[in-house]
Amino acid sequence: MKKIKLPLKILLGVMALLLAAVVGYLIYVFAVWYRVEDNQVLSVETAGSAVHTEPAVNESYRAVSYNTGFGAYSNDYSFFMDGGRESRARSPEAVRENVTGAMETVKAIAPDFLLLQEVDIDGTRSYHINELELVEEALGGLFDSWTFAQNYDSPYLFWPLTEPHGANQAGQATFSSFPIASALRRQLPIENGVMKLVDCDRCYTVQRIPLGEGSAELVLYNLHLSAYTSDGVIAEEQLKMLFADMLGEYEKGNYAVAGGDFNKDLLGNSSEIFGVSGPAYTWAQPIPASLVPEGLSIVAPFDPDKPTASCRNADRPYGPDSYRVTVDGFIVSANVEVRSARVWETGFRWSDHNPVYMDFVLR
Repeated sequence: MKKIKLPLKILLGVMALLLAAVVGYLIYVFAVWYRVEDNQVLSVETAGSAVHTEPAVNESYRAVSYNTGFGAYSNDYSFFMDGGRESRARSPEAVRENVTGAMETVKAIAPDFLLLQEVDIDGTRSYHINELELVEEALGGLFDSWTFAQNYDSPYLFWPLTEPHGANQAGQATFSSFPIASALRRQLPIENGVMKLVDCDRCYTVQRIPLGEGSAELVLYNLHLSAYTSDGVIAEEQLKMLFADMLGEYEKGNYAVAGGDFNKDLLGNSSEIFGVSGPAYTWAQPIPASLVPEGLSIVAPFDPDKPTASCRNADRPYGPDSYRVTVDGFIVSANVEVRSARVWETGFRWSDHNPVYMDFVLR
């Protein structure tokens, strides 16, 4: 059989077109990428039928933090950015099943405060389903008020070529059994290079909840720190900003409570505890104790009698050899007494994270 040889001019023309397409795509990505504004005032939604009360000192409350993984991560799902093969949820039905399943778990835990991360409101990866509406419907008026802050609005990511991750809008939703007086979105520092395109536009939110006595407030933070960074230093800068904010509230006499996905090993030695090993992921390093200022404490959920991780690496379907680490937890000011903090075991059925909860008292 004769080999077909293309003329050199045609080969060069094809190569030029491919190069132009790549350059044009890069120009598009950097041109449309933007950061959501800092100090953005968030609207507070309120359940019309709610009976408005206020939290009080010396009463016990429960907070839950849950990264719902944009409704994609059933326990047999793997994600391309973690070394797996999939880039989107498997179907619209899978998104609905995972989100509603996660909220049924939340209702079983029965929190007074709920902090959710990776809630898509319009995403290629989640079939343009508004997951915030799904969450609200599934919770069925369980909470008095709630807020939503858009974490990022990404350009269209044309990778993998066979099924691009696409363009996605996602954020953090915070629910409270007590009235939220006001809320704010704070923009976190991020890397300035190409990594900003994959690590997204990070933020934390600040919800102010008045107490029943005096002028003090419970200041509730919902956070999602960077994961896909080049060296992990930027996450420390994010923590410093958050710590300074919370410490300022504590010094004013308020109660500061934060929860979310730290993308850091909160136990410090998760590999040893859970008997797994993996590469030195920048997102799974311990937080240096020297970073935490006096007046604040990091609360890592842990049950020594039944050690359970809060997160799995999604490079493969979940199994006994999967890399597991506790990256979800809380921060409290010194006037908040922590009664217990645990991971709620789901077998990663609805997300690549297990929900974590903390019982606490305002002193």
